[in-house]
Amino acid sequence: MTGTAMPHAAITEEDRLRADLYGFLSALFAAPPDRALLDKTAALTGDASPLGRAIAALAKLAAAATPVSVKREFTRLFIGLGRGELLPYASYYLTGFLNEKPLMLLRRDMATLGLARSESVYEPEDNIASLMEMMAGLIDGRFGMVRPLDRQKEFFNRHVAPWAGHFFADLETAKGSVLYAPVGTIGREFMVIEKEAFRLLGE
Repeated sequence: MTGTAMPHAAITEEDRLRADLYGFLSALFAAPPDRALLDKTAALTGDASPLGRAIAALAKLAAAATPVSVKREFTRLFIGLGRGELLPYASYYLTGFLNEKPLMLLRRDMATLGLARSESVYEPEDNIASLMEMMAGLIDGRFGMVRPLDRQKEFFNRHVAPWAGHFFADLETAKGSVLYAPVGTIGREFMVIEKEAFRLLGE
């Protein structure tokens, strides 16, 4: 993902953590995790919350995983022979087809925000990795200026909330999910937290 360079603003520690989690999820879906990402994941610690327990479970699995085993899992889940077990695209989850109206609307909003797909990326922009990356960028300004919470909320409600929770729930129970089962839990729990926080913002 690329964006127009603009001044960055300081963000709170809470927002930094939000951006980091969005960025972490993006990295896990952009490509099979390499050894460095697996080691980073294995070093994570959780707490007693549902999100924290899922993070601890993921760390344990990452410590035992290898890049080869994770690449096989990633291929089964998202690539497959013709298609994977899951299709992590907004258009598919919302319409049953790829490259439909949700992608068109996303591209329109991306243009408004000064965002564009990287030349090295060929996947449609409405895939889960790109949307997680875009949310991170809206929060921490990695592609330009930090966007205010109301703008984050608008983007989240339009492009993420309608389908991402369903995708993450499907990932939790997918036949091919091992390492990615707790990733699904993390994503689902995080979407619930974000949705509630944005709801409270409007009160």
